[in-house]
Amino acid sequence: MITAKRPPLSILICLLIASAALAQEPSAPPPTIVFMTDYGTVDDSVAICRGVMYGIEPRLRIVDLTHQVTPFAIADAARFLFGTTPYFPPGTVFVIVVDPTVGSSRKAIVVKSRRGQYFVLPDNGLMTMVADRDGVEAVREITNPKWMTGSALSSTFHGRDIFSPVGAHLAHGENWTEVGPDMAMADLVRLKLQPARLDESGISGQVIATDGPFGNLVTNVGADAFEKLGYERGENVDVVLAGKHMTLPFVRTFANVAVGKPLLYIDSRGRVAIALNQRSFAATYGIEPPVSLFLKKNK
Repeated sequence: MITAKRPPLSILICLLIASAALAQEPSAPPPTIVFMTDYGTVDDSVAICRGVMYGIEPRLRIVDLTHQVTPFAIADAARFLFGTTPYFPPGTVFVIVVDPTVGSSRKAIVVKSRRGQYFVLPDNGLMTMVADRDGVEAVREITNPKWMTGSALSSTFHGRDIFSPVGAHLAHGENWTEVGPDMAMADLVRLKLQPARLDESGISGQVIATDGPFGNLVTNVGADAFEKLGYERGENVDVVLAGKHMTLPFVRTFANVAVGKPLLYIDSRGRVAIALNQRSFAATYGIEPPVSLFLKKNK
């Protein structure tokens, strides 16, 4: 009878240490796509796009930025993209489909920012705010049919046939330069955004949106510009909103005023905002952005 020799204790200890070390090594995070559309969620459009992406890269992690962008509202989508990108690491792929001119001569593109993030989207101004803040390293037009769903492309569903597969190929780690030819960065379509203007009398700006379902007013006036007006918290600000004069207390948060009372504050994105505590300012005052805004300088 032959008895198998047991390995020396020292070898067993080394194997146990190696196994423990391997078990403690963090696994690589799954490739990430941040997905935003104006499709809504009442039909199958978003699920179809997600299915296309998973079919190309099953390990994919898809983060839904939102699918409730106001239909065709490119400026709103650009603002949401601008607010979200700083919280995701380099290498993240953003697939953005707000595309009112789908099927026209507008280009489908991939943009690489100087932060190392990729943006798969129509060339219709969606990149304006991110490009201004983060810079653009390179742009390519999507022309390679191998990166799309096939030759029979729909003229109205490029989210499924172009943007979703291209995003998934990028997340899969394929060479993004194969997507199509270089484009001049200067050729990117830009939104015509109106910046707030500061002069001796105050700040002329705009209410550009409302804050989700709450009805707070989002403005294009930054906190740094507002600070130059000389107001301290607790003081009243003279405001002309859509041609109507009102006085609003400048406070830190909603609870600093009674329920149903108005306030002016600096929102979480560093912009001047106007609200009613636990009420909709937009609904109460009939505000439909964009509307004019003037903040008078403190005396």
